[in-house]
This record gives sequence, structure tokens and C-alpha cells, in this order.
Amino acid sequence: MDRFTSQIIRNSLFYASEEMGIALRNSAYSPNIKERMDHSTAIFDSKGELIAQAEHIPVHLGSLPLGLKNTLSYFEKENIEIEENSMIIVNNPYIAGTHLNDVTLIRPVFYNNKIVAYSTNKAHHSDVGGKVPGSISIDAKTIYEEGLIIDPVFIMKKNEFQTDIIKIFSSNSRDKYERIGDLKAQVAANLTGEKRILDIIKKYGIESFYQANQDSIDYAEIMFKKKLERIEKGNFCAEDYLENFDGSDIKIKVKISIMENKIIVDYTGTDGQLEIPLNAVIGVTISGVYYVFRTLLGENIPLNEGSFKLIEIYVPEGTILNPRFPAPVAGGNVETSQRNADVLFLAMSKSMPEIVPAASGGSMNNVMIGGNYNKVWSFYETVGVGLGAKKGKDGVDGIQANMTNTMNTPIEEIERKYPILIKRYEFRKDSSGAGEFRGGSGLIRSYEILENNIIFTILSERGRHRPWGLFGGLPGKATEIIVKKGNFVKKMSVKMTVELNKNDFVEIRTAGGGGYGDTEKRNSEKIHYDLENNFISKAYYEKYYNKKSKNF
Repeated sequence: MDRFTSQIIRNSLFYASEEMGIALRNSAYSPNIKERMDHSTAIFDSKGELIAQAEHIPVHLGSLPLGLKNTLSYFEKENIEIEENSMIIVNNPYIAGTHLNDVTLIRPVFYNNKIVAYSTNKAHHSDVGGKVPGSISIDAKTIYEEGLIIDPVFIMKKNEFQTDIIKIFSSNSRDKYERIGDLKAQVAANLTGEKRILDIIKKYGIESFYQANQDSIDYAEIMFKKKLERIEKGNFCAEDYLENFDGSDIKIKVKISIMENKIIVDYTGTDGQLEIPLNAVIGVTISGVYYVFRTLLGENIPLNEGSFKLIEIYVPEGTILNPRFPAPVAGGNVETSQRNADVLFLAMSKSMPEIVPAASGGSMNNVMIGGNYNKVWSFYETVGVGLGAKKGKDGVDGIQANMTNTMNTPIEEIERKYPILIKRYEFRKDSSGAGEFRGGSGLIRSYEILENNIIFTILSERGRHRPWGLFGGLPGKATEIIVKKGNFVKKMSVKMTVELNKNDFVEIRTAGGGGYGDTEKRNSEKIHYDLENNFISKAYYEKYYNKKSKNF
């Protein structure tokens, strides 16, 4: 087979995975999937090796491949045959690789009575039970408090839904209608992937399909190795911290060894697992490593199994980055994943100082709200932050950072569907880390409650440890949570659950990105632009850029 045909097949599979994501988004019911696009899609070969993945959620990057392999091992261990025209569902984080809200569906693709590929996707369901609406609590001691656990099981046989499985799943959610709709959207995505895979096989032949997949994996490995040759070799260490509820710090420590033909990432020294939902299963940790090196080495490396073959990852079991069952893990996927990316970037800033950015806002800022407005309901979203600045470029303002790649939920969708009024949604003035290149601005988002007996949960980070700057750049502003309850207004912890009534409100002020470089070197025109557009105040200017006062 010529290399041009091989590349056509490779690109066709990539666009097939993208089309799967479009099918999922367009047919989903919940705002979290339809509007925020909190889902990922991927295609694997018959051995379970990744051959194409859409550019969706980074925290799913390593968990989808691991989840598929774990599921195949589970079926083999349980002596369950994978049937043609079937589909598998799993959300157990210790198998699927993230947290219970992320539901994985797997479609084995058969051709001439043999499995030739797997069409898969993962989507975040807004509620899967548990002790709070949204299922991501701040104080679960075990995974059993976080919602319904599903080990791998058929959700479809002979192309017919297994209604008993769907009923069990939907009945454990606060919104059955949404859960069923989102599941069917996931099914549609996998069937779309299957159709495109079979179209490719019928057009080019099964042997060409196999050969193109292997060629693509080999090419990605070669490209990774060539990129690795240009990185400074050595051992690079860093540590960063999560914030425990009791005021203590939770340490994540890493040593990255850049060698001639491989990279070793060692998390020895990271704190042990805890009875709080900040533990991150190994799939989340792996995803962080893959994400950071993919961003540093460039997107022209094909996203498949070959991209990561030269990376070895060691995570001691029983730590917060590789906990033992049944440790709670709901927040590990969304918050610990972010700190993992931060500490990896910090270590690599010593090897690639001109490429690595300062710290971004460092939190997904998870907002979970629920009540009984006409029916039992729950709502979930994350709120953007400021990106860290890098050499030659300011950080991006008010955007999802690092391990998340979702959109912000449109205000109209929230107010149309839920008893919530968004009072403020704007950039957070003075939240940027100052520097020659300033960090991105965080956001302010205020929720006024329009009904009584609403449960409001926020799981966030960077309340004490501000996002760090690099090479003279200053840290971004910390996250803040303000709650008005009755006649009282109070600054709250960045991890909190509160019961609210009509006219109460919660305001989240997200962290800004860290700055890069000496503040004295900042261009006067850029300072003027920031002042004119209310990214910074005159007081901020006088505090950090006062030596340039003669220019204003």
C-alpha cells in the first residue's frame, strides 16, 4: 500500500472520530453535553490500541485507552464473549479511568465475523446519584457516596437496548429524562463511528486498513522520537499543592527524566490517598502526562498509540494519584488533574523555558446545583479561568484551561431551563498575574436562586495557593467564593455545599493566570490596552508597573 493511501485512511479515521463527537453533541439532551461539549470520542484497532481521537477533553486522553483495555480484560476474566451488534457501558473509575459522572460506551466493530475495531466515547452525565445534586460532593469518604457504580455490562445486544440496564442507570439520577437522552446520544455517536470505519474498510480493503493503522502508529512514534531529540536532557523536579478542607496542603511531587530515547515520569514523594474526593485514579494521572507532552512537542504528531510509547509513568499505588478502591475520586478528575498538569509544566519549565507557560487558573471550578423546581433536577458546569502567560504572549482571558476543553454554558440555556438568574458574567479585573507578559484574566459568574430549598455545591481550587508566575512574572489572583444568604454576605471556602432559598446568590471569582517575565519590561502600549479595557485598574497599574508612570 502506498503512503498516500495510508495517510488518507489515517485522516479519514480522525475525521470519523470528529464526526462521532458532532453526532453526540447534536443529539444530547443535557446542557453539559449539548452546550459545553463535555465528551470525547475515539477509535481503536482490534488490539485495543488507539488509532484516532477527536480533539475534545484532555483528561479523557489517557483514560479512554486505559478504560478500553481494562474493559476487555474484565470481559476476558469474567469469561464473557463480546458479541456482534452489541454495545458496552461502564463508569467504574477504577476500570474506565476518570470518575462516575463520565460514562463510557464501547461498540465492537465486526467485519466478516471478526472484531476489526472499537468505536468508543465518554460523556459527563450531569448527575449519577450520590449525596449531592451533580454527584461531585466535597466530603465523600468512599466512592459509594458518589453515585451509581457500573462495571462493564452490555447496554445493547443484537442492536436492541437492554432496557433493564437503562432503567437502573436512569433511576439512580435526579433527571431520568436527561440520562436516557444522553445515553442514546452516546449510542448514536458510536454507531456513526462504526459506519465510517466500515465504509473505509469496504473502500480500501481490510488489509490496507490494518496496514494504515500500523503505519500511523509507527509514524507517530518516529515523530515523537525526533521531537525528543531537541529537548534538553536531564532530571527535572517540581512540586505543587492541592488545598485540603482542614487547611493543610496535599503535595504532588514529580521527577521527569528526559533521556535520549524515552521520558520517565516518576511521582515518588506524592502524598498518600485521603478520605476526600480529591483522589485521582491512574487514568487521570496518565492523561495529564500525555496532555502536557503533547502540548510541548506539537500537534503535528498524530494522536494515537504511537504518540506515547516512549513515555514511562511510575505512580506509587495508594497515593492521591493512584488510589486503591474504594477511595472517593469525583474531584480527582476535575481538580487534581489540573494540579498534575501544573506540576508537570513547572518541572518542564526548567527544560523548555521558552515554551512552557506560567500556571493557568488551576481549577475547573465545578458548580453543581439542584432542587425540586416542578421536578427533581440537577445542573452542572465548570467556569473558565485565565491562562498563564508565556514568552512572547499574554495569557488568554476567561477560558477553560489545561485538562478541560469545554465551553462555558450559555446564560440563556441556564435561565430557560432552571430557576437560576445569572446576575454577573464578566472578566475579573486585576486577577491577572503581572509580568512582561501578563496572565489571562479570570471570570466572575453570579447565580441568583429563584426558588427555595436549592442545594448549591462548588468544588474549586487555588484559594490559598495562587497560580504561579515564571521568570519574574507574578502569580495570578486566587479563587474567591461569595455567598449571600438572607441578609448575610460571606466569603466562603472554595469547596462548599450550602442550602439556598429564593433571592440568595453565589458568586464565583475564578483565578487569573500567572505572569511571565519581569514587570519592568512590559510594553507601555499593552498596559494602556489593559487599562482601557478594564482588565486592570489604575491601582493595579501603580502597584506593578509604577516605573512606567511617565508614560501615562
